[in-house]
Amino acid sequence: MTRINGFIGRRDFFKLAGTGGFAIAANALVGSLIGGTQKTAIADVNPANPNPVNADQALKLLLDGNQRFIHQQPQYPHQSLKHLQLVAKAQYPFAAVLGCADSRVPPELVFDQGLGDLFIVRVAGNVASDMVIGSLEYTTAVLGTPLIVVLGHKKCGAVAGALKNELLPGRIGYVVESIKLALAKIKSSDDAVIANIQYQKGKLLENSTILAKLLYEGKLKIVGACYDTDTGKVSMIT
Repeated sequence: MTRINGFIGRRDFFKLAGTGGFAIAANALVGSLIGGTQKTAIADVNPANPNPVNADQALKLLLDGNQRFIHQQPQYPHQSLKHLQLVAKAQYPFAAVLGCADSRVPPELVFDQGLGDLFIVRVAGNVASDMVIGSLEYTTAVLGTPLIVVLGHKKCGAVAGALKNELLPGRIGYVVESIKLALAKIKSSDDAVIANIQYQKGKLLENSTILAKLLYEGKLKIVGACYDTDTGKVSMIT
């Protein structure tokens, strides 16, 4: 089995997943979290990142990009043919965004970033489902992304639906039910959006030993943020 800096590489990670050996890797990881005796983990498959940044630097890049977006001074970075060909060989996203699927909140535009910069997972209500968490585990543990931003937004239809507490058709109800627990005793739509951001952010750590381990080791930072659909401004949520 190939290892890089003591970690399982991506190819072997998927080989294990496809043959049932994933359980072995997962158990080894959990063992390292609980007892500290196991050293095996899923992590950076590309340790030779040519432009590594830490979580604080990544957050600054995002907020600086948002300022350019607000003031209509975008740089459209990393969108050339040369850069396209570069990231075709390997990706090193400096931040991951768990965002709402709302068409008014495209993270690449909001943060003025380009190809290969952001690993984006979007779903209505920025809900931290199992599939979402698995995707974020991949970018942080395998690609080495140091920052996750849980990005909600004002006038969120999914949050509004959860506030109304009405029966919804089809699978829409699954989205709303994943938000309702965050909204106990909350009446204001803006307060509900913020509460949902904080709730989904908490679910990432509650339901992922991989993310919890990376956070504990100082390799990952998870923050909440809210996008104003009227102004384009992203504000951090504490």
